Amino acid sequence: MERTVDRINLPLSQVRLWDSLMDLARIGALPNGGNDRQALTDRDAEGRALFQRWGEAAGLTLTVDRVGTMIFHRPGRDPSRKPVAIGSHLDTQPTGGKFDGPLGVLAGLEIMRALHEAGIETEAPLLLINWCNEEGARFAPPMSGSGVAMGIVPEADILATRDLAGHVFGDALRRIGWQGTADPAALREIGAYFELHIEQGKRLEEAGLTIGVVDRALAQIWYEITVLGEEAHAGSPMAGRRDAMMAAAALIASLEDIAETAVGEGGERGRATVGVLKAEPASRNITPGRVWFSLDTRHGDTAQLEAMGTRIRARADALAAGRGVTIQVSEFWRAPPTPFDPVLVDRVQAAAEARGHAWTRMPTAIYHDAVYCARAVPAALVFCPCHGGISHNEAESITPAWAGAGLEVLADAVLATAGLAAPRTGPA
Repeated sequence: MERTVDRINLPLSQVRLWDSLMDLARIGALPNGGNDRQALTDRDAEGRALFQRWGEAAGLTLTVDRVGTMIFHRPGRDPSRKPVAIGSHLDTQPTGGKFDGPLGVLAGLEIMRALHEAGIETEAPLLLINWCNEEGARFAPPMSGSGVAMGIVPEADILATRDLAGHVFGDALRRIGWQGTADPAALREIGAYFELHIEQGKRLEEAGLTIGVVDRALAQIWYEITVLGEEAHAGSPMAGRRDAMMAAAALIASLEDIAETAVGEGGERGRATVGVLKAEPASRNITPGRVWFSLDTRHGDTAQLEAMGTRIRARADALAAGRGVTIQVSEFWRAPPTPFDPVLVDRVQAAAEARGHAWTRMPTAIYHDAVYCARAVPAALVFCPCHGGISHNEAESITPAWAGAGLEVLADAVLATAGLAAPRTGPA
């Protein structure tokens, strides 16, 4: 392992990073302190424009690719070297927080600002990326920009995606004026990718740690489940009903046990989440004849994840037979377990040690653009704590000190990877 990373004498400003986070949060601000800046809305466009102004003031050159990802460029002394990239996203959930995504983008901006002020040149070029539609709140699936760039999702499919109101991704991107001409695939030439993100969990805070050195991402399988029964009057006897909602409720109630008993190496357990549920005909005094719900399952052990799916299907079959309904379990999306680059992970750990920040190695159960990047280029992900593990919520919060620690570790790992150019001597 590379045990040392030099602390770079760079004029990083924790205060300026925090002020930038607060300035951005005024765009799409919500009454309870959060943000609604969903992808490809007017508020997203306004946030992008502010980010553009900030980046250009720091001497960066902007390009935008065909799926709306913003890429700032800073030249290096050696243009033949592959660029080192920093990135995350500026879009939010409908009732999101101030830090999920923007922290990583604006920490990268602070590094660029400090380099610009100090007149420091890196050997390799640097990129600063705002990936388009990471959240997938309006246009599903999530991580559209990084998915296309890394060759995981077809560009045409993303551009043709529709939101629940029927709006088309490509049309919305053009409407807000942020469809560029750059080829997303060019980002597969990144030499290294780094991302700073809030943990969105309690582990760091509860352990009194400041930095999470993320070494892998858990595997995921998403399902769509449809229960078909028979509509009946609410006054009809309970016996003999083919109530789709009651069958769905029984299946959903079994998911906690299925996840908790899927035990992998080191005692790691599964995760199961029902995020969306729809009942038809949606009348107060009719038993639903059709219920649809989403199911997100996750585990670090692929065998245990597949076993969870097998148990879910078996439970669905038993409930269908016992209740006289039909239950369809369809796989919607899956992602493999993904390791981060060991050299870059070691470099992040060394940076945390050099700065004196308490750290731990840990997985991420949550997908980020860094995970898609790790499937195509060397990548690393850095976590800082968030209060109570609360995220995708207006109450999401962190401290300036946590943000500053993440900034320091990110900067040191990035610059150790990009290399600092030797001072020029003689006539320019």
